[in-house]
Amino acid sequence: MSAKEIVQDFYKSDVILEAQKVNEFLHPEVILEWHSTKGFLKLNHEQLIGISSELGKTYVRSKCRISHFIEEGNTVSVRYSQYVKTIENPREEMLLAHFMVIWEVKDNKLYRGYQMSQL
Repeated sequence: MSAKEIVQDFYKSDVILEAQKVNEFLHPEVILEWHSTKGFLKLNHEQLIGISSELGKTYVRSKCRISHFIEEGNTVSVRYSQYVKTIENPREEMLLAHFMVIWEVKDNKLYRGYQMSQL
């Protein structure tokens, strides 16, 4: 499986809402450096699983609308907007944020990520 296919599968609908599925994509030594509207976060494997678990409690659906997808060797860049449906209002899709992320894939897992997001 190519790096692009691995990253593409990760951003399929609802994967991010299921911690067990997220775990299957993450390298044990994964690090995500994330510049968000709330500041800089450096997240490890356990913290990323925790975020996925919390998202799964809040949202019933998730969808990434990808506008750019670039692969170079084991590095993949993705620009996307993430939309969600809440438990309280599952019929209304709302924009969660816009993202730009660069993933390095190692051993067919997401290993190093560099992400920026904006509400």
